[in-house]
Amino acid sequence: MRIGVTLGLLHPGMWRDFAVEADRIGFESLWVPEHLVFTSDIGQSRYPGSADGTPPVSLDAHLFDAPAFLSSIAEATERIRLGTYVYLFGLRHPIIGARAFGTLDVLSGGRAIAGVGAGWLAGEYEALGLDFRTRGRRLDESLRVAKRLWTEPEVDHSGEFYSFRGVHFEPKPVQRPHPPLVAGGESMAALRRAVRLCDGWVSMPHTLESVKPQLDRLTQLLDESGRDRAAFEITVSAFETRGPEELAEWEALGVDRLIVRPYRRTTGAIDALRTFAEQYGVNRD
Repeated sequence: MRIGVTLGLLHPGMWRDFAVEADRIGFESLWVPEHLVFTSDIGQSRYPGSADGTPPVSLDAHLFDAPAFLSSIAEATERIRLGTYVYLFGLRHPIIGARAFGTLDVLSGGRAIAGVGAGWLAGEYEALGLDFRTRGRRLDESLRVAKRLWTEPEVDHSGEFYSFRGVHFEPKPVQRPHPPLVAGGESMAALRRAVRLCDGWVSMPHTLESVKPQLDRLTQLLDESGRDRAAFEITVSAFETRGPEELAEWEALGVDRLIVRPYRRTTGAIDALRTFAEQYGVNRD
């Protein structure tokens, strides 16, 4: 079982130090949350990760360009993989999104993971003059374009949202054919996107019990598509694990990676990270 750790809830001022320690200990991956902006009508958009739809965010939260921040962390770390949880790829022109993750992959020596999603905050799209209702189709087209930019010498594209000709995109990412794309989201549309266009799926926070319906749906879609399950990566956010004995149960469900949050606040987070690593057998080797 691969174990990654999220930077969510931590003050950004300690992201770098926390990342360096997670890398030193031997965590497999590090995941940064991402939004471009928040808007004052945030309460009118239902957040899919809570029972009552209330977003667990504050309007005055500090937001950063996630691939840029991870590029800084890449310079200070050696082996830990660097992922977004999740990057709203459809908010950007696909050439911009492809450049951001291509740069991260080159600067990190091939450690980028592009966790992507359509998003839930309507005001975030409206602030950029984009139609929130088309976010799924926009994301799908953006992902198709990005994969071509990462792998083809010259790209012509004519689609619903983007059109261009004769684009050369260098350097290519270090990872071949490109950094892994993992789709976030719990809806059937998000699960289909993961199977059709991505290399894996990443969940909202779940327990062993609550994740089973999503995994059953995902398994059905994978079987229907004929995709090789061994080549598809399932990542689950498990912020409330009950103990290391759970790891075998997660593996039995077919989960390849857990994203954990072994702290509840910034104060004492690094100590909590070390304690978790000792209890769960996370180590450098």
